Amino acid sequence: MTSRMRPAEAHPYLRAATAGVRHHTRALTRPALTVSAAVDRVHLDVLHAHLTALHQLLDQLAESTRPPHPAAGRHLATAQTRLWQATAEVHSAFHVLPAASAEATECAPEQLPEGPPVLTMCQRHLAAGHIVRRKTTPTDLNRPHTTACAR
Repeated sequence: MTSRMRPAEAHPYLRAATAGVRHHTRALTRPALTVSAAVDRVHLDVLHAHLTALHQLLDQLAESTRPPHPAAGRHLATAQTRLWQATAEVHSAFHVLPAASAEATECAPEQLPEGPPVLTMCQRHLAAGHIVRRKTTPTDLNRPHTTACAR
């Protein structure tokens, strides 16, 4: 974002995605919605797709920020690691929820979770995992969050 660009004009697609997540969150917190209707595999599949897209965005931002501003790049890389941890937990939650049919619940990319989408959750998760393994060590993934405010 340049100094001439107003915040309302910056990154319209990201703002729209954020607005969509906020709308969905408000819709899930309506009193008439029951817990069993609120959490299902379809919801988690869509949430996982959103998280993996954010993971890719953070990867690109960290890579472009790191050369001119190394400290900021490290913080973005840490955010990317934390987001991967959340993504992995959503993937795990997907597999422990009951399936809509008699399908298997183990991670098998060749089996489609809820119909024939172009990219299943497991395939998406494996593809995002390749980025993580290229840029993150197991120690980084297990390190507790210790980043303090820089201000």
